[in-house]
Amino acid sequence: MEQDSGPFHPGEIEAQRRADVLKDAAATGSFIRGHMPDQHRDFFTRLPFLVVAAGDAEGRPWVSILEGPEGFVTSPDAHELRVASSLPPEDPLAAALRTGREIGILGIELATRRRNRLNGTVREAGDGFAIEVRQSFGNCPQYIRERNWRWGGGTSAGPATVSDRLNAEQQRRIMTADTFFIGSGQSSGQGRATDGFDASHRGGEPGFVRIAEDGWLNIPDYAGNKYFNTIGNLLRNPKVGLLFVDFRTGGMLHLTGRATIEWDVTNAHDPLAQRMIVVEVDKVVDRPAALSLRWEENETGRVRLKVVDKVRQSGGIMSVELADADGGDLAPFRAGEHLPISLTIPGQAGRVRRNYSLSGPPGAGTYRLAIKREGRGVASSFLHDVVGVGDTIEAGRPSGDFVLPEGDGPVVLVSAGVGITPVLSMLHALVAEQPARPVWFVHAARNSGEHAFAEEVERLVGNASQARLRVFYTAPLGENVASRPVVARGRLTAADLLDLEAGPEAQYMLCGPAGFLSDLQSGLVASGVPAGNVHYETFGPTG
Repeated sequence: MEQDSGPFHPGEIEAQRRADVLKDAAATGSFIRGHMPDQHRDFFTRLPFLVVAAGDAEGRPWVSILEGPEGFVTSPDAHELRVASSLPPEDPLAAALRTGREIGILGIELATRRRNRLNGTVREAGDGFAIEVRQSFGNCPQYIRERNWRWGGGTSAGPATVSDRLNAEQQRRIMTADTFFIGSGQSSGQGRATDGFDASHRGGEPGFVRIAEDGWLNIPDYAGNKYFNTIGNLLRNPKVGLLFVDFRTGGMLHLTGRATIEWDVTNAHDPLAQRMIVVEVDKVVDRPAALSLRWEENETGRVRLKVVDKVRQSGGIMSVELADADGGDLAPFRAGEHLPISLTIPGQAGRVRRNYSLSGPPGAGTYRLAIKREGRGVASSFLHDVVGVGDTIEAGRPSGDFVLPEGDGPVVLVSAGVGITPVLSMLHALVAEQPARPVWFVHAARNSGEHAFAEEVERLVGNASQARLRVFYTAPLGENVASRPVVARGRLTAADLLDLEAGPEAQYMLCGPAGFLSDLQSGLVASGVPAGNVHYETFGPTG
């Protein structure tokens, strides 16, 4: 069912207004679709589990996990996901997977920090059920703790423990957790695409969820995609479901209750919180060893990196070059991938985790990040002002799926601002490995003072016979734009990209602010470029 009233319902719009991000959310609304892109369909079908949110017979939201062998999730077309699995009778959502019921789905790959979401309507089918998709969209990889999964042991045959309050052991598990899943929903009563349930992930440092003396949960809400799906739902319907998973034993602790939103977080226990979700628990279902899956934290991939160079690339962007602190070889990366880093910053409650795209050439022996200074950014200020050459930071393995498509067809690399970082790495790879592959490098910036890596890009393009460069400045600094044939004045549009005449087989790699990407992606597709040929990665203030 396609959207009939825009991608956001009144609760989401109200939350966006309260957070002063209405324009940002509106600019990126086209990324919420009434169908699944092929990339998302492939992603869901490779997963061993899905997080599901729905309501019970009394209308209370719950969250659970469906697991199954390889291939238990299939997608016959862009509007349907089929799941060959069911929930046991003791699961609070066992009776919810019936024809006509609303459901929210989160697909999450903890090892790579990828996640995509959808919601829709259930239809019973064969040995499981199908979901008719209403809305589908991706999520950024923030706050996801890396874990590797395995099948381990059987599930518990014992009965679930049901109560109306948390006991001491359950409270301990919650207050030491670094991950949980949240489910919420609302309905207009008019069958709109924005109706139904959402399943979402929440993560932080162990102990980021606090429990007050009255038993209420205090959950910090961090910066996210600015859609406010969960909080928007809760403004319309305060009922909420939570799921805390014991990743070591496969246990699931299900909670349902009522939530209120605290917008003033002056005295919050977490300085990174932008809002607080306060939950009064109504019912608890505790199911030890409910899952066959087990997870282990991916500590083997974590390394200490030493800063070997810092270079100011523009007024607000600093590049930081990193090498293995012990002199070893770094894990390889594909052009376009990002690096998860972990910082210990004085005054912060726990480690501050961020993901930054790698901007250097693959195989260089070092990792290079480009850090844009954010106004009140904790991590960016620390990296700009405190971290120096010789200091060390902790990082995980590079990952991501914004990478060059295989083949030798034309590639158009498009970026704005600090979005230049992953496509610059792609340019390095193309020039070194496929010098005969046609490539256009198109970048947008305010002016030459904010144009990072300009000389590096010009040098790379100059060394490749099949590479072309085009730059757009929206507010030139008095430079004679007309005297430079590769530079144009004005805003970069989809029409400008089509004017390159890269051909019908061209692959477009886009990176920049969400509004910029939304305009280009929709413009290209509307002009006949196949949607599968337009690849993008968004960014926003990360702090």
